[in-house]
Amino acid sequence: MVLKIAADDDNVNQVVVVREYDEERDKLAVEELESRCEVGQKGKPSLVADLMGDPICRVRHFSTHIMLVAECGEEKEIVGLVRGCVKDVTRGNSVYVKMAYILGLRVSPTHRRLGIGTKLVQKLEQWCKLMGAEYAYMATDCTNEPSINLFTKKCDYIKFRTPTMLVQPVHAHYKPIGWKRTAIVRVPPQLAEVMYRRVFASSEFFPKDIDAILGSKLNLGTFMAIPKMYLPKWDPRESLFPPSFAIMSVWNTKEVFKLQVKGVSMLTYACCVGSRVVDAWLPWLRLPSFPDVFRKFGVYFMYGLHMEGKHGSYLMKCLCNFAHNMGRDDEGCGAVVAEVGQRDPVREVVPHWRKFSVAEDLWCIKKFRDAKQLGESSETSEPSDWIRSRSSSSVIFVDPRDF
Repeated sequence: MVLKIAADDDNVNQVVVVREYDEERDKLAVEELESRCEVGQKGKPSLVADLMGDPICRVRHFSTHIMLVAECGEEKEIVGLVRGCVKDVTRGNSVYVKMAYILGLRVSPTHRRLGIGTKLVQKLEQWCKLMGAEYAYMATDCTNEPSINLFTKKCDYIKFRTPTMLVQPVHAHYKPIGWKRTAIVRVPPQLAEVMYRRVFASSEFFPKDIDAILGSKLNLGTFMAIPKMYLPKWDPRESLFPPSFAIMSVWNTKEVFKLQVKGVSMLTYACCVGSRVVDAWLPWLRLPSFPDVFRKFGVYFMYGLHMEGKHGSYLMKCLCNFAHNMGRDDEGCGAVVAEVGQRDPVREVVPHWRKFSVAEDLWCIKKFRDAKQLGESSETSEPSDWIRSRSSSSVIFVDPRDF
């Protein structure tokens, strides 16, 4: 795909070419572009991601993925990039569709508002269609107006779901588990797969290749919290689930990328450091200390959160505290994060800090139209009811590879 834009100095058209990423020739230029596209407003704290020398890391764990770059002029300067993958997910009621996920769109600050972002998305959509995708979606912060406008106004996406991002900083002290009443059981990947396919059958966005996720080296394990009184009687070969339980898996994102907060005032920095020092000296006070996010830190992502029975809420809190304590034992972990649907019951249970959390993350979606639909009138080529109607399930399964 070739795009011509007018140069600012002499009104001469410059050619922008969109092509597939070549690691050997593009890696350094892409890393430099990423550093110039830091998240955050000028003069305010920003969250910076370090991809640890692997620009394609965010999609590498999908079996079908690609990264495109836009190069400009005779010098072939990399001025934009986008990543994408294709996977099979549920749209509710155990119905699978082939879905494309578009992420990591970047355009150099010196080349914005020239149509480069739109062309990158269009080219990526062409590839997704060739891979058999029926739908495409993207996720962004609900306050990211430039990104939302690009996808909804120029690329025909519609606002679809608004899951909640729940962030809990990892403190210097351990969180209580309630070991006297609660047993935490590590579930083998094969059994976890069977359990997840059962409890998330009617959810949205549940990936068909859940076995690949659970078997990944980035998956730290699947854990189930059970009241100790049920443990001696529970045999998963006879009854898959006990009367009351909570289950979740933990994904280690710090092996893929690390985050860092920059641009805070010296006073804010001193207060945060001070809170952690006091927490380390007096852990029995259980102060809500602030982790050291001013150096590069990793995140544990909690996914597959589900609870049942009269003790379900309590057991889910125990599991979240268990994940926090795993992060506490990992020097490089600064937070544990979960993302859940607005109507998911676990939303009210997962411990989090409101200031760090995002009440409404925004997912936008688009249905690809095939050649037959393109030849029909607009009245007969409307997207399916899945896009236009209210969700059939309160649960959205957030793929840890998407985070």
